[in-house]
Amino acid sequence: MMSLSHVVPLRKGRAAAAFGVAMAALLMTPAAQAQETPAEIIRPVKLMELERGDSKITRQFFGQVVARQTVDLAFQVGGQIVEFPVIEGQIVPKGGLIAKLDEELFSLQLDQATLQYDQAKRRLDRFNRLTGSAVVSEVTVQDTETQVGLARIARRNAEYALEHATLSAPFDALVATRNVANFTTVGAGAPIVRLHDMSDLRIEIDVPEVLFQRASTDTNVTLFARFPTGDTLYPLAIREYVAEASTIGQTFQLTLGLERPVGLTVLPGSSVTVLATVDQDGGNPILPTTAIDLANDGGPQVMVFTLSEDSEESADGLGTVALRRVEVRTSRDGEIVLVSGVEPGELIVRSGLPSLTDGQRVRRFVGFPD
Repeated sequence: MMSLSHVVPLRKGRAAAAFGVAMAALLMTPAAQAQETPAEIIRPVKLMELERGDSKITRQFFGQVVARQTVDLAFQVGGQIVEFPVIEGQIVPKGGLIAKLDEELFSLQLDQATLQYDQAKRRLDRFNRLTGSAVVSEVTVQDTETQVGLARIARRNAEYALEHATLSAPFDALVATRNVANFTTVGAGAPIVRLHDMSDLRIEIDVPEVLFQRASTDTNVTLFARFPTGDTLYPLAIREYVAEASTIGQTFQLTLGLERPVGLTVLPGSSVTVLATVDQDGGNPILPTTAIDLANDGGPQVMVFTLSEDSEESADGLGTVALRRVEVRTSRDGEIVLVSGVEPGELIVRSGLPSLTDGQRVRRFVGFPD
């Protein structure tokens, strides 16, 4: 059995050891204490920069140039052609001379009709002064009035014939063919020349049903023409369309309008390539579903990354993230399109939003070390 004298020294030794440990802790340097403090954990995050996306889709169609209208021009009166200055392939401006008949006969007919009208008018004036006397009856006056009316019509017909002895271009025309030669005697209504209306070029293409519907209603569809002679693009506009689909291919025929290019000869029948560009989402950025979180009220929000202003931290990719409300919509293809809330050029967290908090310090993830 241990004696009491042995127990007392043992207790004193233990107390001294505990006192020594406490003093060592108090005397430990601040540097040693900092080494044992847990370091701040900074999470790496994947970021994406918002840019206006190039969501345009361009399709090519091969078309053919056609005239706005094609007419076979003819005289409305008969006679001999004495002037026929146009040649095939010539561009004649609106109102330009196409052909002219010998006007001598028409001038004589107009003079005759004018004299007959004047004579009938004088007779009627004389009978009107004698109205009520026994010399002129009411029936005679009425017959004379009829003769005046007929003479007026004859004079108008003669004026019409003289006016239509000259054939002018009804529009900016391309002379396609001449059907007769100069000095030929032609009858009324006989085609003299075939003209193409070149005031507004037309291009015909066949397009699928889907693009046809979008082109007729969507302002994000742009159309351009490119000719084989160069790479210049000319803007087009829809003029008309056939309201029935073709039996083969289920396509619709579109007729596009093109202002006549300066310095470029484009004839009906020429081949042309039509470029149809569809801007699906107006160039707005497309957001992945992992970059979007829902706020308490159910509204969409993203986390925007801001690089630290400290040069050393920014060089190391350190910064903070902040929640920001955004407005989004769904595209035709089911993608999430950013409408507003974040400007192009800003960085947002691409994934892992539920594990982050507003204002948290993070590090930009740039890849795994080699």
